[in-house]
Amino acid sequence: MSGFRLVNRDYRIIQEIDRWRVCQGRHIKELTGFDGQRACDRRLRKLIEAGYIKREKILYGVAGIYRNTSKAKKIADLPNAEQKIRLEQLKHDIVVLDTAIYFNKKFRISYEDMKTEIELHRQDGFGVRKHRPDFTFIKENKTACVEVELTLKAKERFENNIKNNFMQYAWQIWIVPNMNTKIAVLLRNNKPLYNNIRIIELKEVQNFE
Repeated sequence: MSGFRLVNRDYRIIQEIDRWRVCQGRHIKELTGFDGQRACDRRLRKLIEAGYIKREKILYGVAGIYRNTSKAKKIADLPNAEQKIRLEQLKHDIVVLDTAIYFNKKFRISYEDMKTEIELHRQDGFGVRKHRPDFTFIKENKTACVEVELTLKAKERFENNIKNNFMQYAWQIWIVPNMNTKIAVLLRNNKPLYNNIRIIELKEVQNFE
């Protein structure tokens, strides 16, 4: 695209797409501070035309997601490995970003103070892959972790994650479908052992304005 120049916000868009596994247009608007969705979509179209990002329709009924191209990764000095998107995880990952936006708007947690699962794994380096939460954030000099749990894992694995989160973080905040699910019951049962557990229903995240 002749005459196209990247501006600071474009680099921010590329970085946010890189650190969250799934980014829709509405997420990018919030993460990068656009005043409106139309202005955001116009800029995303220009970045597509210039070859920096691409938009992929993964699942019927779910808005397309944006991915960085090799050109964007090179200019922003980002890892060139392609993030794999599993269909069964797509909706989970969308909720993760919705939750990050919820924490930003309700609790004034800046996106700069959040670290995503991808960033945490990169921080670990190569070797044995550890469990990492969906994202962490810093508030009042303490670190909290956020876990979006929409389907129940094996009980032993789930309880190990709770224990590890208790050891590493000041709070562990779990987003669950509702308070009647087995996930929520297990979390409540573990509260006497791990007093840093907080539980939020999904509708609180999705209905928050």
